Amino acid sequence: MRITIDLPDSQIKALREIGLRRNMSRAALVREAVAEFVATRTNVNATAAFGAWARGRRRKNIAKRDGVAVQRTLRAEWDS
Repeated sequence: MRITIDLPDSQIKALREIGLRRNMSRAALVREAVAEFVATRTNVNATAAFGAWARGRRRKNIAKRDGVAVQRTLRAEWDS
């Protein structure tokens, strides 16, 4: 699929120079950059957003405990 994007002249120049060094087209460089961007931002799992429930943390079995007890435990850490 084709798309149109606006890039500053400095980025167009940089893409041209990189493309010459790597023997790649600007389109190939942009595809590579987008693929890397997507790969580094779509593999976020729930433990990254909800670190309290992450495996291997010092809070063993926290996900299996009562929600109110978990909140009290976590809030107690704020006071220490």
